[in-house]
Amino acid sequence: MKHYVGIDIGGTNMVCGLTDETGRTLRMTKVATEAQRGSEDVIERLGKAVSELIAEAGVSPEAVGIGIPGFVDHVNGVSVLAVNLGWKNVPITSELSKHLGGLPVYLNHDVRMYVYGEAVAGAGQGYKHVFGLTVGTGLAAAMVNEGRLYYGSGGRAGEFGHIPVPGLDYRCNCGMTGCLETAVSATGIARQAREAVQRGEATILAERFSGDKLERLTAADVSRAYDEGDPAAIAVMERTGTLLGRGLAAAIPLFSPEAIVIGGGGSLAGERLFAPMRKEIERSTLSFYLDNLVIKPAERIEDAGIVGSALYAKQRLNGTDIV
Repeated sequence: MKHYVGIDIGGTNMVCGLTDETGRTLRMTKVATEAQRGSEDVIERLGKAVSELIAEAGVSPEAVGIGIPGFVDHVNGVSVLAVNLGWKNVPITSELSKHLGGLPVYLNHDVRMYVYGEAVAGAGQGYKHVFGLTVGTGLAAAMVNEGRLYYGSGGRAGEFGHIPVPGLDYRCNCGMTGCLETAVSATGIARQAREAVQRGEATILAERFSGDKLERLTAADVSRAYDEGDPAAIAVMERTGTLLGRGLAAAIPLFSPEAIVIGGGGSLAGERLFAPMRKEIERSTLSFYLDNLVIKPAERIEDAGIVGSALYAKQRLNGTDIV
């Protein structure tokens, strides 16, 4: 049995996992990212964590895969721009490989790795055409066709959150106005709820987050208020789910997936979000696209990114990834 290492790098933590060639996670470890110490320090500590993981398992992995946020050059293994890490043009794969005795290392976008893990070893397993997305701080997606990722020109495919939506006037961090993720994300849900409080709507959130506390309001708080029958929270979730459905209604005819897998922290809202989403999809999509389409929550909440990165490394090592 061959083994692979998958790594998910975030702004707070780096999670490393050892998997077998089927995508079964054998062991995991986590270390603080501490990006402020610089990329060289981060990569050195990452190399140490991976080396210890391998030594504890007593195996010799074939390759290492990394998922990282921001813009990546997956062909050359360079983190082009990772704002939350403060990285620009960091040759992470070549540098990490030096710390691992020349072990092959491959890099890709963290959401692609998450979706790839779900597609080949999670909720999308058994489907040839899987469109996956993560609803988190932002909103991003990836498409997996017959086990292979779709990249698009320049490797920029998948920025689902930057679809412009008429009627949305929120300014996005990308510089545009009205991007889907400004409303359909954990931060977007919280923003809408805060606005409801500021407008003076009748809501229990106004009592719980009065004055300076309002900035602490989160999407999880909105979900709890929803469950208590709060009309403002229900309206926020209805609107967010409808907007998500509208975005997917545009993506479905373009990609014609068999399965849509939805993950990320914001997706934990579950049917509060999914029910209005499905309603909008059914209203706005030609029925024959929906005849064989399933929409599922992600299954591998804890390790989808690890598994995706590991199996992506396997694919790259075998020369079967489309680059």
